Amino acid sequence: MPALPKTNHLDPSAACRAVEVAEILTAVYPDRRSLLTFASPYQLMVAVILSAQTTDARVNTVTPELFRLYPTPASLASAKAAEIEKLVHSTGFFRNKARNIIGAAAAVQNRFHGRVPELMDDLVSIPGMGRKSANVIRGAVFGKPAIAVDTHLARVSNRLGLVNGKNPVVIEHELRALVPEAIQTDFSMAVNLHGRYRCYARNPDCAKCEVQDLCPYPGMV
Repeated sequence: MPALPKTNHLDPSAACRAVEVAEILTAVYPDRRSLLTFASPYQLMVAVILSAQTTDARVNTVTPELFRLYPTPASLASAKAAEIEKLVHSTGFFRNKARNIIGAAAAVQNRFHGRVPELMDDLVSIPGMGRKSANVIRGAVFGKPAIAVDTHLARVSNRLGLVNGKNPVVIEHELRALVPEAIQTDFSMAVNLHGRYRCYARNPDCAKCEVQDLCPYPGMV
């Protein structure tokens, strides 16, 4: 693995605060399943790739027909790009996404015997799959400790003072150092949901925030 960018200095109390945040937010958000609809690792892989720069709700409107027509990696790997582009057009960047999901299906079929792999190094070798997407799959499908860094997790973690920076790889590794493995996936999903439903990018609802007492952000405004 290539050398990681230099991490920022963190408050030494951050680890304790991270665990407290996890305890509170997992109670606030008991349903921490993926917001993407899927019935198999293959379906989640495709849905995650399609979710880049669009909403999960939008992806969920596209995937039923996509999976009806292409139910397996083998069938999608042999699909014509023009047909896939039509199906995924509404998710944006449809040409790149069509190319990526066809390539991902081919990689799974040809290199991994038709099964989505479990190892991080294998997952990130698949077209369209970065560390965030790989962590989503590892956590949701394989039950592995996973810190999936998207805009919500990055924003809330910075506001909470758990990390200090924008690099998603650095954020992932800093949070892995703070959060016990046993609760990393739950922490990741709960904080993500908090970013969606309470700690908005603009005008966060600090007055009703369940972790306000643990958060330095209001004093930084």
